[in-house]
Amino acid sequence: MKKGLRVILLALLVCSLFWVTAEAKEYTILVMPKLVGIPYFNASETGALQAGKDLGVNVIYAGPTQADAAAQVKMIEDYISRGVDAIAVAPNDPAALTPVLRRAKQRGILVMDWDTPADKSVVELSVHQIDDKVYGEHNWDLLVEAMGTDEGEYAIITGGLAAANLNTWIDHGLAYGKEKYPNLKLVTERIPSDEKQQEAYRKTLDLLRAYPNLKGIIGVSTPAPIGAAQAVEERGVQDKVAVVGTALPNDSAPYLKSGALRVSTLWDPAKLGYLTVALAVMRLNGEEITDGMEVPNVGVIDVWDDGITVIMGPPTDFTAENVDQFDF
Repeated sequence: MKKGLRVILLALLVCSLFWVTAEAKEYTILVMPKLVGIPYFNASETGALQAGKDLGVNVIYAGPTQADAAAQVKMIEDYISRGVDAIAVAPNDPAALTPVLRRAKQRGILVMDWDTPADKSVVELSVHQIDDKVYGEHNWDLLVEAMGTDEGEYAIITGGLAAANLNTWIDHGLAYGKEKYPNLKLVTERIPSDEKQQEAYRKTLDLLRAYPNLKGIIGVSTPAPIGAAQAVEERGVQDKVAVVGTALPNDSAPYLKSGALRVSTLWDPAKLGYLTVALAVMRLNGEEITDGMEVPNVGVIDVWDDGITVIMGPPTDFTAENVDQFDF
């Protein structure tokens, strides 16, 4: 009887140690942006690291200093070797990252994308800022409103030509514009700026010289509309050329107030970083992620029927009148 009691007590002790260990496990989550050092991804980093503190997990926020897919692949390989529980990446070139993400998945690592979609076959969660179609169309509506006409010449300055999220927004916007605003004329193919404000500035100066009748510019990627507005302001043509696009309110403020940037539109990137980590923790814990659920410090999310795609919420438009209400 005593021997049986000792066996039972030993079993209870082993179980208790198991549960304490399980509860105390600290996940390590790699969150990788397209590149580090620009305001948008700096804000995302703030949110991701705060989520790590709030949720008791180790968050590594690391990425290349240039928008370089090869550099992302090399870094991911290194973190696979070090051992992480989850990898959430914003790929510069989705196809280029597929093999390394597949290797991570085979190692039992949770693979996610955020900000920019990766190959759907290798991710368990895809965290989107907004509905891509709605957002793309919204930018074209903003352009027409800012131009004050639905006809005339315009141009598109993007980030990297391989960035899936930027291309998706532009593709939706172009299809929408062709149908709703048939008298808009795109003067040239989408122009890359490599996620650099100075490059967008330089390309805009070239556009202004090449197309004297240009009426509008859509900047897609957060540095693009700022660089475009800088060039428009320098040339003194803010009353003639309407610049709109995706940009942070703090970066936008001086150009919105000068009129060189008519309106910018975005979401809170800090919330996006926070949501990415929060969802990774939920999935690692085996918790269900459902449509309409509220994520603390983020809000209500949409989950598509595929069970993979998560939409954070609608964007916010920043104008000269409201920009000072925001601080990111």
